[in-house]
Amino acid sequence: MSVSIRRRWLAALLGLCVSLTFAIGVNAEEADTGTDAATVTAESLVAGALDLVRGRTSYAEITMVIHRPDWERTSSLVSWTRGREDALIRFTAPARDAGNATLKQGDKMWTYTPKLNRTIRLPYSLMSQSWAGSDFSYNDLSRTDDLLRYYDLTIEDVSEQDGHTVYTVRAVPHDDAPVVWGQEVWVLRDDYVLLSETFFDQSLEPLKRLETLEIGELGGRVMPIRMRMNKLDEPENYTEVIYDSAEFDIELPDRTFTVFSLQSGGRR
Repeated sequence: MSVSIRRRWLAALLGLCVSLTFAIGVNAEEADTGTDAATVTAESLVAGALDLVRGRTSYAEITMVIHRPDWERTSSLVSWTRGREDALIRFTAPARDAGNATLKQGDKMWTYTPKLNRTIRLPYSLMSQSWAGSDFSYNDLSRTDDLLRYYDLTIEDVSEQDGHTVYTVRAVPHDDAPVVWGQEVWVLRDDYVLLSETFFDQSLEPLKRLETLEIGELGGRVMPIRMRMNKLDEPENYTEVIYDSAEFDIELPDRTFTVFSLQSGGRR
């Protein structure tokens, strides 16, 4: 059975037979107010979750912890985003990594290493590699609204938890989609807080999961503030991302998301 036919068969088996209204118009204000149960769609939930942590623009200070059974490394980063397409992430500590940066500009991505004064435009063949030695790949950083463009989304389950309606959304890629995953499953609340995201390979075996460990308020909105990514067959190997501070809908000049800014320090 081909991968394409298998996907379709599984989708039918799992009830993926309803075509839902495409609701890409969700914006930051809607993300703050939560969903209307009468009109909620899988697309609006995913769009809201993306916009919740990015806003129209954002600035964040982040701690990243890479944990292995015999060692652990902690880094500090700052990030700027604009919409769902543009992002600049820069390491500020430890000293050996300070200045290392990654720029996303639409579907294009670059890395910069100040010690070598070297900028590299990443080809698609390298996008599956580990980013900065973590359990995140370059694909994980670059994908943003891929689910809205390249996947069929359906709500598979609805439940109640801690005073919130919780939705399970299954994402099955289009046959010609330029993506690496066979499917994804998102679990998220009615206020767009993502609780977990599970990634499946082309054989539809779950490989890794991003989980929210702590929810808090930053920049005037409730959002995941501590998340963990790990491969499901290596639970003791994981990477945690902790948001220390965040601002949303701030003024950012266009030059923020340029190769020049990547190389020159990404000043606010």
